[in-house]
Amino acid sequence: ATTVRAVACDVADREAVAELLAAVPDAHPLTAVVHAAGVVDDGALESLTPERMGTVFAPKADGAWHLHELTRDDDLAAFVVFSSAAATIGTRGQANYAAANAFLDALARHRHDTGLPGTSLAWGPWSGGMAAAVGQADRDRMGRSGVGALSTEDGLALLDLALAAGTAGLVPVRLDVAALGAAAAAGDLPAPLRGLALAPAAAPGAGAGDALRERLGPLAPEERSAAVLDLVRGQIALVLGHLTPESVAPQRPFQDLGFDSLTAVELRNRLGAATGLALPTTLVFDHPTPAALSEHIGAELLPGLGSRVDSFLSRLDAWAASFDGDGLDDEERERVAARLRSLAQRWGEGARGRAEES
Repeated sequence: ATTVRAVACDVADREAVAELLAAVPDAHPLTAVVHAAGVVDDGALESLTPERMGTVFAPKADGAWHLHELTRDDDLAAFVVFSSAAATIGTRGQANYAAANAFLDALARHRHDTGLPGTSLAWGPWSGGMAAAVGQADRDRMGRSGVGALSTEDGLALLDLALAAGTAGLVPVRLDVAALGAAAAAGDLPAPLRGLALAPAAAPGAGAGDALRERLGPLAPEERSAAVLDLVRGQIALVLGHLTPESVAPQRPFQDLGFDSLTAVELRNRLGAATGLALPTTLVFDHPTPAALSEHIGAELLPGLGSRVDSFLSRLDAWAASFDGDGLDDEERERVAARLRSLAQRWGEGARGRAEES
């Protein structure tokens, strides 16, 4: 018969962990440690603060280290830490989580190298685990990268296999090789997975730009613009999980469409692979609507696709769409209007001056 006892303990508190271990009865001595604690606080790297780093590191790194120190002299058969594939593969928006789990990987290796039992399992997401707290958009993104969710049954079976392997570090992850190939073709596959794709990942945009230019070249200017806009809207729909590109409003700001820094990077990668262009990470911030972005990409692909005036007017339209003056009082509105009138007057005076000189 097996008796299970649940005890509340903050593993980040060394004294609390010591008290917990001291309470283990001599009749049933401690023979194994499985550290599975964790907290997810995802966000782009620039948004992380010392407090957010501490929230993630405390149960992961601090807790594992306390268990390591306080059981180092015990005769353990196993010391298992639940790490994450985020530390091995690298997942966007999980810099703090990846770093904390990398510490677990190193701790298991340290124990293993010093003759102590130590196994780190860099898990992929479980369908009923911490990944359940992640938003649907993030789960979809993981799926597009070829990393699927493990069922509880598969996870437990992999745990049994891992414990029997006697290896310091393993990466039990469910991979979809077809999705890996698609992600590789889209230029959005993490480097450690590229050798596992069905087809080798081509260099970003290799040949894509030339093929796209050949397709766009014979079209009339209006048709070219529409084709580039269709390409951009299609990639946006894929990144956001929309059923059709038609659901993406060309003049709607990316911020209103639901883009964040993570989806912005994915869109940049996919458009780079589709067009062969070297695009900056600030792409959707520099060109804040699908229409403005397609205008920019079209101009980069085929300089004759749009004139400088068209590009300038597109940027004006994008600004107007992203800033409609909501929330401004009368004085603030007048300040903006006065500045616009001043710019218009200067523009007109410049045009008249050039006409008089000629």
